[in-house]
Amino acid sequence: MTPASVPLAASGTPEVTVSPTLSTILLVAAGAFALFAVALLYRVVRGPTTQDRIVAINVVGTNTVIVIALVSVALGEYGYLDVALVYALLNFVMSIAVSKFTVEWGGVI
Repeated sequence: MTPASVPLAASGTPEVTVSPTLSTILLVAAGAFALFAVALLYRVVRGPTTQDRIVAINVVGTNTVIVIALVSVALGEYGYLDVALVYALLNFVMSIAVSKFTVEWGGVI
């Protein structure tokens, strides 16, 4: 199939479909990542040090991005990939801000 013969959706972008089996696998993987993020909330609340809490929050944010991306592809709603990208950027900026705040207040990360 040549690039010129790829069917286009109404928006002008290539139409991509996911098989039901792959969609199920992606949704199961998203559920596993969501359960892992919920389990990490224990470390956020009970982390013995501030560093443990910061890393746990960062991992929960990363898992959230992964879940959004997997569900987006599984359901064929590719617009949510933009949401995942913005959330990833906000997660990164939050990590830098919290690290800078912790260092300025005397805690060393």
